[in-house]
Amino acid sequence: MSLIRELRIRARHVLFPAAGLAAVFYFAWHGVNGERGLLAWRSLQQEVSTARSEFDRVRGERETLEHRVHLLYDQSLDPDMLDESARRLLNFGLPDEVIIPDPPPR
Repeated sequence: MSLIRELRIRARHVLFPAAGLAAVFYFAWHGVNGERGLLAWRSLQQEVSTARSEFDRVRGERETLEHRVHLLYDQSLDPDMLDESARRLLNFGLPDEVIIPDPPPR
């Protein structure tokens, strides 16, 4: 009977620290590799930087287009822009003009 009692006492001294250590390892593992862990955070940071660079590129294109549209407003009508747009839409050119086409987009 004293052997069983001794095992119970020793088991308490070993079991609780082992369970605590297992809990620490569990939370540490999920803190690094989990769905919201450090590795997932790093991946999200890379996606954010990619999205920001794409946003900056699109913003630049938008500002360029807004500037071109602004040049066609009645208040600030640019005759050269109007002539360029009309010729492009009508596919019209004079015989003495040299036309240099833009390279196709990639």
